[in-house]
Amino acid sequence: MLNPNGTRLEVWGDPVAHSRSPQLHSAAYRVLGLDWTYERRRVAEASFDAELAGLSRDHRGLSLTMPLKGAAFQAAVACDRRAELTGAVNTLLLASHGPRGFNTDVGGIVLALQEEGVDAIDRARIVGAGATAMSALVALSELGAERVDVIARRAIAIAPLAELGESLGVHVTGVPFEAAAGTGAPVTIATLPGDAPLDDSVADSLADGGGLLLDVVYGHWPTALALAWDRAGGRATSGLGMLLHQALLQVRVFVTGDPDTALDHEDAVLAEMRLAVVGD
Repeated sequence: MLNPNGTRLEVWGDPVAHSRSPQLHSAAYRVLGLDWTYERRRVAEASFDAELAGLSRDHRGLSLTMPLKGAAFQAAVACDRRAELTGAVNTLLLASHGPRGFNTDVGGIVLALQEEGVDAIDRARIVGAGATAMSALVALSELGAERVDVIARRAIAIAPLAELGESLGVHVTGVPFEAAAGTGAPVTIATLPGDAPLDDSVADSLADGGGLLLDVVYGHWPTALALAWDRAGGRATSGLGMLLHQALLQVRVFVTGDPDTALDHEDAVLAEMRLAVVGD
């Protein structure tokens, strides 16, 4: 069986070469004085179960990126509330009784917004209706949102978000891209891939709604939406803040077993992690 006291950690995905998790985690363990390794491994969804079963006792945990978050959810013997709500696991803590699953993307979004001065909201927008939108909706509900417009190309994609919203006490309204004008909100979370095509007219209509844009993308920056926010004189921030804070919560899981338990010297850990991906 796997050893929860192992010292090896990995990030899995397909593709995974772009992942900045090794820099983030290595910086954290260096500050904490832990001689742990953190590496990348390209794993396809079809081979996930076999790869998981083949891990050695030296492995302590895994970070999961696309397209493995659903497979990791299915593999977990227990999940935290955020993972249960979204059906997505981006963190597995390996233990003798089976892997425990966590979704730290939700907390990463919450902390990134709080860092931008957003502590409470009553309404917001989400652009896109994929898996990340589920985490965004849970994060917005934790910040107090009661109404969320989801701007998406396909109306059918709204149904899971509307169902999740009902369980959270959040009224979710689906809005086609061509009808996005007039849907302003204090916060917009964009969950589209960085290279997703988006007409300038649509981007500009979203930007005219004002408020803060948190675009979860960080590898294709600036995105079309970020450029539109800039043209409108608005404020846009990339997904680096979300990346940083979800990784900090993962470090908490790997070190303490609990994403809500702060690390020793956490301010220093966070500062070193930020420097690893953002610089000074």
